[in-house]
Amino acid sequence: MSNTVLHIDASARSAQSVSRQNSAKLVASLNPNKVITRDLSDGVPFLNEDWVTATFMPPADRNDTQSQSLSPSDVLVAELQEADTIVIGAPIYNFHVPAVLKAWIDQIARAGVTFKYTENGPQGLLDGKKVIITLASGGVPIGSEMDFASPYLKAVLAFVGLTDVTILNSEEAESFAEAA
Repeated sequence: MSNTVLHIDASARSAQSVSRQNSAKLVASLNPNKVITRDLSDGVPFLNEDWVTATFMPPADRNDTQSQSLSPSDVLVAELQEADTIVIGAPIYNFHVPAVLKAWIDQIARAGVTFKYTENGPQGLLDGKKVIITLASGGVPIGSEMDFASPYLKAVLAFVGLTDVTILNSEEAESFAEAA
């Protein structure tokens, strides 16, 4: 049983979204003590110059604009840090993840916070968590040469230390939820 689950939905669709339906079933099947819900269709800011500049300076040296630009990122990172398990429901749009999921990834990939640079290269700092992703592909087989979303998600999540990643298609997500 997972203690705290971060449930992220990335579909632009609401009630008719297969990825939302599947991720909700997965979260329920985990029987968590706490669920943190993040609906990315509500919006995630894109990175800007203030954000980038602020990430490379000590918090005490940031001006108000820089601190405010990092505020959404701070919230998103805190959600990840609190979670034991992350469940992401996402469609594949045009062979890749929705732009809003990419914006979320940009906000949570923070040097010195979710990864650090070492003499051996970058090292993720969010280890020890499980990630379950349910992808609704609209006919693009998960793992096929046309699926650019799965390898990207695995790579970028590993970059921040999330290496225990399971990616399920719609049918697999149904079976996973039923078996849990």
